[in-house]
Amino acid sequence: MSRAATALINLAALQANLQTVRRCCPAARILAVIKANAYGHGMVRVAQALYQADAFGVASIDEALCLRAVGIRHPLVLLEGFFEAAELPLIAREHLSVVIHDQRQLRVLEGARLEAPLRVWLKIDSGMHRLGFPPDEVTAAYQRLRCCSQVTGIHLMSHLACADERGNDETVRQMRVFNAVVEHLEGPRSMANSAGILYWPETHGHWVRPGIMLYGASPCSDRVGVDDGLQPVMSLQSALIAVRHCRRGEAVGYGGSWRCPDDMPLGIVAMGYGDGYPRTILSAAKVLINGQRVPIVGRVSMDMLTVDLRSCPTARCGDPVILWGAGLPVEEVASWAVTIAYELLCAVSSRVCFSEQRNESSSWQ
Repeated sequence: MSRAATALINLAALQANLQTVRRCCPAARILAVIKANAYGHGMVRVAQALYQADAFGVASIDEALCLRAVGIRHPLVLLEGFFEAAELPLIAREHLSVVIHDQRQLRVLEGARLEAPLRVWLKIDSGMHRLGFPPDEVTAAYQRLRCCSQVTGIHLMSHLACADERGNDETVRQMRVFNAVVEHLEGPRSMANSAGILYWPETHGHWVRPGIMLYGASPCSDRVGVDDGLQPVMSLQSALIAVRHCRRGEAVGYGGSWRCPDDMPLGIVAMGYGDGYPRTILSAAKVLINGQRVPIVGRVSMDMLTVDLRSCPTARCGDPVILWGAGLPVEEVASWAVTIAYELLCAVSSRVCFSEQRNESSSWQ
């Protein structure tokens, strides 16, 4: 029998979250962001399930080629563009779209000779100061792209830095900068990430780019996905592999950092930082056993963690354990680890067994 650590992927929930995006912005097209192995959920299975998306966003040509290799013909957008000129012929051959965010990329593209012109997304730095042309360089860059024989169409995009902070005026400022820059330029507009989709309808434009919300988690630190009508897609699960009875004062785990306050039962769970569960988890952290929240005690080990079973005295070896999922939002677990849900989902280890929960409509079309 294989080790119990499992990530169960609910494809019906994934598809329902895509429909939530549609309801939020019915006039916009959807570029579903599936980079970083679809935020740890499995890029190919996610792309196949999200066949109703209008396009997919990936980080690199390697991710795009993985999708093409399994027959996915959707438009694919390289969100960081190309990294070297040698990639361009392959990008053209596979009909990929590229983000152009700096002068170097623009010069390389102008000097290229490709078998087919590319559709490009001109990225504008409206205030995040990560990637993108400064506002005073945008018009010139746009005109150069218009004159470039290697370009067949131009989208206009920017990225929101603080949309997950619903009271932060920076999003309003970014919208004003972006709208002023693109006012006299032709082409579809795209600004909204998950937080923009949910909380800033003014940012929706022609294309939206949902990421974390597709996977059922909230982009806001003070909310969980169900607050926004989202369904968790990943349930990280394992099982009790031992139940121990320890005496008051006995130390538990590496370093003996936690001691039993009473004579008590302890459960050992087959899950640790080698599986992607955070070692930095705080003392408030809990797991679900038989529908009951029970505390984690002691330090998380590479392969195991220990739980206090006093509140769940009927638990037995073999009982399932939910680390996050329905009833225990990944956002809450992230808060106990002083991180964000994005990091936990992306960090699930390859040694965890992934399995899919399908419905009849989830097949590739």
